Amino acid sequence: QVQLVESGGGLVQAGGSLRLSCAASTRTFSSAAMGWFRQAPGKEREFVATITQNSITYYSDSVKGRFAMSRDNAKNTVYLQMNSLKPEDTAVYYCAKSRFAIGTNEVDDYDSWGQGTQVTVSS
Repeated sequence: QVQLVESGGGLVQAGGSLRLSCAASTRTFSSAAMGWFRQAPGKEREFVATITQNSITYYSDSVKGRFAMSRDNAKNTVYLQMNSLKPEDTAVYYCAKSRFAIGTNEVDDYDSWGQGTQVTVSS
């Protein structure tokens, strides 16, 4: 029942930054962990970051130190700040709501997904 809409993707030069947003339709969002995943052409959807309902974050090794996830429960929105972008970050980025409050790195642990937003990083 929760609808998620990502925005903020685009084309950026290597080394640049983008900020993705994910807006949820209801305040039910605030009780669950949220995640960001990405999928490049020909590859499986992979974990990027997750944030618990208490705003504790976890990141994949490939983005740790460059990306930062946050949430604003009053706005029913989560964010992914992406800095020092690399061409290998190019993918469709998906926002997702977890089945749990703690957050995990498994695709199957998330039960609501946005439509995705394209991020393209040129070299």
